[in-house]
Amino acid sequence: MKVFIGGLPLEVSEAELNAVFGDFGPVKSLRIVKDRETKESRGFGFVEMVNEAEAKEAIRCMNGQSYYGKRITVNIAEDKGPGFGGGGNSRGGFSRN
Repeated sequence: MKVFIGGLPLEVSEAELNAVFGDFGPVKSLRIVKDRETKESRGFGFVEMVNEAEAKEAIRCMNGQSYYGKRITVNIAEDKGPGFGGGGNSRGGFSRN
């Protein structure tokens, strides 16, 4: 199960985050999203955990908690799919109904 982590303090490393989520169960993959130019954290990332029940427990325990003094958001990652960012209709992407 893929988990989104938002509000990450900039000083958090992938190794540290891997250890934190590893307390809940095996981590399949982890990535902190970084700025293309500066290579600095953009303050969010994704963790993919092997076991869905352990991922849900991590979400339950960590969402809304303080981490380095910042409140983090932890929830199930949404699959944006291939249409992410597209309008979807001929009126500029907004439905006026």
